[in-house]
Amino acid sequence: MTRVQAEIFDPGAELNAFMHGRTDMGAVVSFTGHVRGEAGKDTLELEHYPGYTEAEIAKIEQDALSRWPGIETHIIHRYGPMQPGEPIVFVAVCSAHRKDSFEAATFLMDYLKTGAPFWKKEKRGDKEVWIEPKDSDYKAKESWT
Repeated sequence: MTRVQAEIFDPGAELNAFMHGRTDMGAVVSFTGHVRGEAGKDTLELEHYPGYTEAEIAKIEQDALSRWPGIETHIIHRYGPMQPGEPIVFVAVCSAHRKDSFEAATFLMDYLKTGAPFWKKEKRGDKEVWIEPKDSDYKAKESWT
């Protein structure tokens, strides 16, 4: 399941809802990314193309589901303006055993970081700075090929 939304979310509530009543899965791994509070940064804003972004994230999710049969996923990614400390991305993966959950969650984050079509800009006072993924982000993604 994936959601792309502007609204803030509660990672704990999302994880609880994802696993509510589940007795068939022995492992769940979750990751929540937050907007970093750096000196001078007022906000982070993400732009995207509705429909296209969701379709691309669904492809990433389907790739993970194909690589690790038997996992289930829950992905949330925000767009719009966000304040430091707010959650920006949430990934949860459950499976029968922990190794698949850890690997699939890492895979999803590595691919979301570089492959999800979002355009990021930081606002610092009256300046806007567009942000690109780091070389290390691309190397992490490449490690899965």
